[in-house]
Order: sequence, then C-alpha cells, then structure tokens
Amino acid sequence: MRKYRWLWLAVAMAMVVAACGGDGGDGATTTAGDGAATTAGDGATTTAGEGGAAGDTGYEHLDRAMAGEFEGTTVDIVAQWVEGEEENFNAVLDPFREATGIDVQYEGLPDYELALQTRVDGNDAPDLAQIAQPGKMASYAADGVLVDISGWFDVDRLREEQVEGFVDLTQVDDGVYGVYYKTDVKSIVWYPVAPFEEAGYTIPTTWDEMTALSDQIIADGNGNPWCIGIESEAADGWVATDWLEDIVLRTAGVDFYNQWWKHEVPFNSPEVLAAADQMAAIWFAPDYVYGGNTAINATNIRDVANPMFDAAGPQCWFQKQASWIPEFWPGNRDVADREAWANPPGEASSFFYLPGIDPAVGNPVLGAGDMFVMFTDGDRPEVRALLEYLATPQGAQAWIEIGGFISPNTTVPTEWYTTYPNTDLVPILNNADAFGFDASDLMPAEVGAGSFWTGMVDWVAANGEGTEEIFQSIEDGWPAG
Repeated sequence: MRKYRWLWLAVAMAMVVAACGGDGGDGATTTAGDGAATTAGDGATTTAGEGGAAGDTGYEHLDRAMAGEFEGTTVDIVAQWVEGEEENFNAVLDPFREATGIDVQYEGLPDYELALQTRVDGNDAPDLAQIAQPGKMASYAADGVLVDISGWFDVDRLREEQVEGFVDLTQVDDGVYGVYYKTDVKSIVWYPVAPFEEAGYTIPTTWDEMTALSDQIIADGNGNPWCIGIESEAADGWVATDWLEDIVLRTAGVDFYNQWWKHEVPFNSPEVLAAADQMAAIWFAPDYVYGGNTAINATNIRDVANPMFDAAGPQCWFQKQASWIPEFWPGNRDVADREAWANPPGEASSFFYLPGIDPAVGNPVLGAGDMFVMFTDGDRPEVRALLEYLATPQGAQAWIEIGGFISPNTTVPTEWYTTYPNTDLVPILNNADAFGFDASDLMPAEVGAGSFWTGMVDWVAANGEGTEEIFQSIEDGWPAG
C-alpha cells in the first residue's frame, strides 16, 4: 500500500502539471528523491524514495499518510492566495489529496491578515495558515496559539535543504513555529514590451538611467512613467514599505538594513530619511505617477497595471512588483487557461532588475517569503503530514512548473524552473551582491504590519511632506523590549 500510494503521488503530480499547462507533459521528469524510477504516462519519469523502498519520503507522518492511515480525515488550510494563485496552490494540493485520501479544504481569504486574526480571536483558527510576516508569526507564538513543531518535525533536514537563514526566521526562543514554502523576488520592474521597443526605449541599468528614461517618457508625451498603487484592503501600505526597503538596501547597504529592522538603529535614522527622499523623487515628482498621490492611495494593487495595457497605448509604463502580479493584469484575471491570457508575462510585459544606486553597495535584491504555521487545535497527524508534504519539492512542483513560484528548498531540481518568469528571476538572485528579507515582515507586527504600513499611507496622502514627523511617529511606536 505504501509503495502504491507514494508512486501514485508522483503520477498524480505529473498529471496535474500537464493539466495546468506547465512543462510536466510529454517527457517531463518528476523527482521524489534518488531511487527507483517508474513511468507515469507519456514518457514522464517519476522517482520515488531515496535509495530505499518506494514510499519512504523520510517524513514520519507523510509516510503514514501515503500508507492510507489518515484516509477520510479533513485538514483546513488558509492563505492569501485567491483567483489564479488559488488555482496554482490547489494544483500542488491535488496530488496529496489523491495519494492520501485526506480531504484538504483550502480557502483563499480576501483581507487576509484581518480575516485570519478574526478567526484566531474567535477561536476558529484553521489547522494550517500561510503567514508572510515572521513578526506576525512571533506574535501568534507569544500568544500561545501556535504549535512548536520542533518536537516532531525533522528540523535538521529542513535546515539542510532550505536556503540559509529561512529556518532561523521561524524560530522563537527555542521553538520552531513554521515551515517556509515560497519565496519572492521584489526588486523587479515590469514594462510593456512592444510599446517600449516601438518607442525606442532601452532597459535602464542604473538608477540615473531609469530616472532619465522616466523624464524621456514625459517629454515624449507618452503619459506617466510609473504605475503605482498601494490600496490592499486591510493591508494598505505594504507596497510603499517595499519601495523604501529596496532603496535603503541600495543606499545604506545590507549591514545597515539588518540593523534597521532589528531596531539596533532608530527607524528614522538619517540613512532611512535619505532613502525616503530618493523615493519621493519618483513617487511625488510632477507627472511621474499615473493619477498622482491621490491615485496611489486609492488604487488597489490588483488594478495598478490597468493603464499600462490601455487599448490606446500605455498611460503608464513601469510597475515595481513581484512575479505574481501578472495574475491580476487585465485580460488575465479570472482566466483559468494561461494560454488564453490577453497579456501573458514575457510577451505583453517583461521586467528588468531595479537598478542599484550606490556602486559601493552594488546590486542587492529584496525578497520575501511565505511560511505555513500550525494552530494548536490543528495538531493532528493528518495535519502534520500535510505540513511535511509542503516542505518537500513535490509540495511545490506543480506551481513551480506553472511559473511564478520559487521554492526556498534547494533540493528542487533546476530543470523544473523552465517557465517564465522563473527563468529570468533565478539569474537575478544568483547575481545579487546581497539579499535583504522584507524588513516590514521581520519587524514586530505592531510596526511591520501596523505603524509602518499606516505611516506610509499618511506620507503618500501628504504628498511626501512631513517625512521627519511621520517617520518619528513610527519610531515612537516601536514596542519596548
């Protein structure tokens, strides 16, 4: 039974990837460790186990699930992924459902941070939940509502397989409270390919070149260079914090950046105020942003790029956002078949690396990640099995091969990253002089998902005025201890 079920997981994975339009069709390879291979469909090769019996995943509860021990049970899991991203996540859950007989009920929640907090406060926490902010995870852990998984999860294996530093971000005191699942590269800028080329524009490789190109777009009468919006239901402002963090990395360097989020230096240090000035030179310069500061605060992040794809031509040209954003472009939203997208990434729009500013600092990358945590009422073997599955390469394979997903698991075969934008994101990571994890996610939740977000909204509403006062208020609100 165990052998059958683990091989079925590999077979199911190949079928799901093919159905989702990824590169898992004819000749695709699905790997589950180093071991005996079996054929799954039209030439698709699957590998099960690691030098032992097929079905030995190396995770206790996942092995038991593959043996059918938890068939008929139910696991409740929630995340912020809706619409196309919800379909992508279900694509990686489907093989687990098929192989184990566990009913995994996924719900993508709008207004995610508020919705999750409301469920937790109402004693209705899910079994597993996605969290983007380590600071928020630490807050939940301090409240005693999360499970310390270190007593049963193979944390040593996790530390060996994941990108260095990610496991550390899930630790509170001596406990481990999460498993990182997904990582994002934020230091990229999207632009409309065909109009860009027709206008004779070239990709900027320095910040000065990017500023000069912005000026050129205005001078040519081609609308506004930048598409920016920070409205995000209960999470307004995080787009602005990303911008500031990217600039702090580029001007003050990663060592100062790490001191900043740890509050070893004041939030409103001179280096941060200088970065805000650099940011203001784009956000609040006349004609630079579509709709001006009023539109920045009023435009939902899903709608920011709509003017870029206007039928009359781009009304704005640049959107700084991570690789998941094409899911929400006009003509792509609510379209399940990616081949039917009106504005496919890599064709209608592509991206360039957000240039460095100070040559002495080099070319850093800002990134972030999503972890899964287990709430106390969810500490059951079937829930443990799903969390272990999400730590494996197979727990992300379908989404990787669909595209727009980078796993923190370094054992993921590189040949899985064959779709755009993954093919262009990986070189950016590999060529980075430094990597900075999203500072607002690392700060205490009262700041990173609170006063920092709201302070940036206030700053935008003031059109960049009152910087020192607003940043001082964020510093004053930093929790003691």
